[in-house]
This record gives sequence, structure tokens and C-alpha cells, in this order.
Amino acid sequence: MSSHLFAAVLTRLKLITGSSTDVQLARTLEVSPQTLSSWKVRDSIPYSLCVDLARQHGCSLDWLLLGERDGKRPEQTQDSWESDVLTRLRGLSHADRQSVLLHIEDKQRIRQLEQQMQELAKHLPGAGAG
Repeated sequence: MSSHLFAAVLTRLKLITGSSTDVQLARTLEVSPQTLSSWKVRDSIPYSLCVDLARQHGCSLDWLLLGERDGKRPEQTQDSWESDVLTRLRGLSHADRQSVLLHIEDKQRIRQLEQQMQELAKHLPGAGAG
């Protein structure tokens, strides 16, 4: 697997697990950051792990490993990801759209709080040791 393809797989893994950093992804996958780093060096990730994650998160292996949806490469699809999301949102009822919006706002607040916690943790005694 090329570095470019592997980076894309890592991006999709972060997306489905809600991880924004490699450390968060490693924690979510229950592997050490060093293990994740070694996967990067080898441009390889255990296939069984990908199968398990695809099952857990209800996504296809084609999408997770290759970025393909409906048998097409991303560059072959005419609609961008954002367009697909907008189309799906428009198909929801007003109440469901409001629910999605509340979920997005909650997620944004959580990420903001996580960032604030990380900044505060930097100022704790002994934060540099570890």
C-alpha cells in the first residue's frame, strides 16, 4: 500500500471512530501509539482490524480501504461528500434535521472542551514528564 493510500485509510479510520489525532485513534483501536506508528512505517494495517471496524461502524470495506462507494473511486463520483450529506439532510424531516444539527453542535462543543482540557493539562505540574 502506498503512503498516500495508507494516509487515506487512516483518515477514514479517524472519521468513523471520531478520532482527530493519531493518539486518539490508537486509543480507540486499543493499540499503542507506537503500534500505529509502525503501521505507518510499513504502510500496512491488519486486515482483520479493518473488517471488525467496518462491521462495528456499518461501513463497507471498499470504502474503508479504497475510498470506493458504490463500486466507484472517489474521483469517479460526481457529487462530493458534502453534496451527498446535503442531499441526505434534505431528505429528512424538519425534526430529524434539527436533531442532526443538535448532534453536530454537541460534537463541536465536546471537541472545543477537549482542546481546552489539553491546553490546561499542559500547564499542570509534571505535565512534561510522562
